[in-house]
Amino acid sequence: MPLKSLTEAVSVFLEGRPNAGYGVQTGVKDLWIYANEAPTAIDAVIYTPIVSLTLQGEKETRWGGRRRVFRPGESFIVSHDLPVRSCVTRASKTEPFMALALNIDLPLLRTLSNELSEPLSGEVPAQVIETDVADDTFLGALGRYFALHDNAKSARLLAPIVHKELHALLLLAPHAGMLRRLLNRESQASQIARAIAHIRENLSQSLTVGDLANLSGMSVRSFHAYFKSVTSTTPLQYQKELRLIEARRLIQAEGKAVGTAAFEVGYESPTQFSREFSRRFGLAPSRINISATEGLHNI
Repeated sequence: MPLKSLTEAVSVFLEGRPNAGYGVQTGVKDLWIYANEAPTAIDAVIYTPIVSLTLQGEKETRWGGRRRVFRPGESFIVSHDLPVRSCVTRASKTEPFMALALNIDLPLLRTLSNELSEPLSGEVPAQVIETDVADDTFLGALGRYFALHDNAKSARLLAPIVHKELHALLLLAPHAGMLRRLLNRESQASQIARAIAHIRENLSQSLTVGDLANLSGMSVRSFHAYFKSVTSTTPLQYQKELRLIEARRLIQAEGKAVGTAAFEVGYESPTQFSREFSRRFGLAPSRINISATEGLHNI
């Protein structure tokens, strides 16, 4: 399916729906649409492991000292959970920003990799976010997967097949080097992924770099260096970023009091929380508007 045809199909799907800036489920497994009718302010969000295709408009993402602009026809792969700052830079009512995003099933990728006679290499260099122009094969598979949203009977039979096909194409993609590293459970990429999962699962707990290094089976020095090479930040700064984004979600989406949200993400001092929150988001937590659509991640 050409990019133009897929863009038109997604536009039809979105007709009459509210602004999809925080994601609309398509009805097929793990496939989301993100859309905005105007440029947005840069915002702190969390990218989770996904492959995303920009259909229309442009979006910019920054993390560490890095910056990427995603343009129509480009796909990007995110291998690890990553706090970033992101914004839509080109969008309008007549030509909104639109993107499709598929959550990555890492166990499925490992299964597919095991079916190969020779292991795939994880190219060097490889980054946590990689971009490439989507080829016709990937566009066709993604278009067929999306098209199953309005046919439940076909979806039951075909969606698992096309979902597997998309992951096979992802496994072989030139910009999937970091994902291929993750397939090796003993790789440094996998060790960092385990540390990230531990941080997210224990967000309110005090963690030390030594604890995370032991969990990863690495020396403190090696762990700290490789964690920063993957995420472009330190482990403790990473935890703080996750805490602040989650606290904002608790205030906005769940309507929790500022003090309650601060305590739930691990802050003992409301004053420190308010200071760091204000520094990160540009306003005090008490001034955040409650919005049921605000989420932990965006693409």
